[in-house]
Amino acid sequence: MSPLLGGDVAVVTGASSGLGRRFALTLAAQGAVVAVAGRRAAQLDEVVSEITSAGGDAMAVVLDVRDPYAIVAAVDLVEQRAGLPTILVNNAGVPDAQRAHKMPLELVDQVLETNLRGPWLMCTEVARRLIEAKRPGRIVNISSMSAFHYTGEGAALYCVSKAAVNRMTEVLAVEWARHHINVNAIAPGAFSTEMMDGMIARVGDISQAFPRKRLGDPAQLDSALLFLVSPASEFVTGTVVQVDDGQTHR
Repeated sequence: MSPLLGGDVAVVTGASSGLGRRFALTLAAQGAVVAVAGRRAAQLDEVVSEITSAGGDAMAVVLDVRDPYAIVAAVDLVEQRAGLPTILVNNAGVPDAQRAHKMPLELVDQVLETNLRGPWLMCTEVARRLIEAKRPGRIVNISSMSAFHYTGEGAALYCVSKAAVNRMTEVLAVEWARHHINVNAIAPGAFSTEMMDGMIARVGDISQAFPRKRLGDPAQLDSALLFLVSPASEFVTGTVVQVDDGQTHR
């Protein structure tokens, strides 16, 4: 049986650790050539080594999505070495973990540039090339359940940025539907990652407040990701898939 994503070239941002690392491994296991993008070169190389050791194909791309010129250069590099990207997973993001009225301007800019402007520019850069080549594509933006629910814990701008990612997903899906570029998003709840470990170190074990008293395993996002990048979701665009184990109030 042919791999699900054989012939696809995927770019995953924020892929050096956490959910991004899992997304890169998952796409590679299904046959995609994966450009593992992020700021930390040594950790990117480790992910690439893990993929290639398992028989997959991957390349490391050092990229800070806050730099618009670096975005163009990164997609150029991927296209030159592996081919036109047909899958984009916009995973790079940073938390703010501060009260809104106490945030310095530098942190405001960092959150908005990383969580919103960077994903916007990644979407438009990949889509522009797909449209010129008359090729279909799949874009998956990584949002958060924080976009839907905020309890005042001190991450207001993060929540705003992820709500904007949801709306970006919806409007780009409509704009690019005629070009057969599907744009969807996944909104994870609390998953076990390095970022979550840092939060737990600050505030304690938050999982005990959840109905099932557990954090998500990144592998539990595999099915949502593969659905959204596979032919099975050809009619699905502009959708935000919530994956949170019932952790968040509705």
